[in-house]
Amino acid sequence: MNPKADSAEEDSYISIAGHCSEIYRVKGSRFIAFAWPVSCEPEIKKHIETLRKEYFDATHHCYAWSLGKNREKNRSHDDGEPAGTAGKPIYGQILSAGYSDVLVAVVRYFGGTKLGTSGLTDAYKLAAKHCLENSTPRQAVLENTFDLAFPYERMNEVMRLIKDMALPVVNPDFSTECRLTTKIRLGKQSAFREAANKIDRLQVVDERTSAE
Repeated sequence: MNPKADSAEEDSYISIAGHCSEIYRVKGSRFIAFAWPVSCEPEIKKHIETLRKEYFDATHHCYAWSLGKNREKNRSHDDGEPAGTAGKPIYGQILSAGYSDVLVAVVRYFGGTKLGTSGLTDAYKLAAKHCLENSTPRQAVLENTFDLAFPYERMNEVMRLIKDMALPVVNPDFSTECRLTTKIRLGKQSAFREAANKIDRLQVVDERTSAE
């Protein structure tokens, strides 16, 4: 199942819901493709290290990945295959599927017959393609996490704002100074700020952007 990139809104993009794999065979060689949803480079590194250990006897461990709504971070790796015959076609399938925050790796077991550069390119491309076609798409929403602080007498106004915008409340602390954390998708950020500015002494003490 392939998503389309234009199915995402301006403050979201398409990733995959979970791990999947697929096997592609050609002329005796076996190409095992894997895909994972990922959120950071250390997570990617861990998956690749685990794959190398588990498939230690494979001829090659090639991969490509992208991170961020506009794939601001990305990389492909041929792992000893002729330049451009493995990582690049794998990354091409990530682009074709419209995914980001995804790692696709393909391990190869050589079957005794050389495939040539065009054959290798097609094999890695099709292995990645079939794997991603079996993945389940997931919409990743870009959110801002706001830490709010306000005096007790502003409690009703703040909680009314939270309710009206259907925002989650995390780690509320209503002791001496009221504090809480909430998450707001970027598309609602302007409306939230406009409403928050009308509440006297409501302060945004921290703000962080992430994808959920």
